[in-house]
Amino acid sequence: MTIATAAAASGYPVTFDVEYPGELSRWMIFVKWLLAIPHIVVLYLLILVAAVVQFIVFFAILFTKKYPPGLFNFVVGVNRWAANVSAYIFLRRDEYPPFSMDAGKYPVTFDVEYPGELSRWLIFVKWLLVLPNAIVVVLLLFAAEIVTCIAWFAILFTKKYPESLFQFVVGALRWQHRANAYSNLMTDKYPPFSMQP
Repeated sequence: MTIATAAAASGYPVTFDVEYPGELSRWMIFVKWLLAIPHIVVLYLLILVAAVVQFIVFFAILFTKKYPPGLFNFVVGVNRWAANVSAYIFLRRDEYPPFSMDAGKYPVTFDVEYPGELSRWLIFVKWLLVLPNAIVVVLLLFAAEIVTCIAWFAILFTKKYPESLFQFVVGALRWQHRANAYSNLMTDKYPPFSMQP
């Protein structure tokens, strides 16, 4: 299934998933955060650039009703890179993430369908409209942190991330990515109140 097909199947233009790992390393759970420091430094700089891009995009949409494709691809790439690194640090994958914004290089799927035309008036109120989603996302991410702590011990003793807990965390992150894409002007389609793909 292609990314566009997956987005169409879910009914929302943001696709996010993480392949469930069969087995995880016991010892890696102690050092992943340390090994990821080079990624964190690069991502910090990329996120600063993405913030400047967001400012430019606001005016581009206001005057042209379009999110410039090059800037759109850059922001999607930064988010994909961050999703890969997050999956590594927070125990969902053991493979070291690539220093890349490209899709298909890591067992994490993140993509946003290019919107074509966007509403020039919604850009003023999306931050307000997304608040109900944001409240739910905060609660889900808090629960996901607790689940990740439980998973840490499960991996330590069994080398497995319990699948139901894994799917809960991935679902919480999926909700977050959808809400972020909406509030960051990447789509006009309101995010569903759902963790499902």
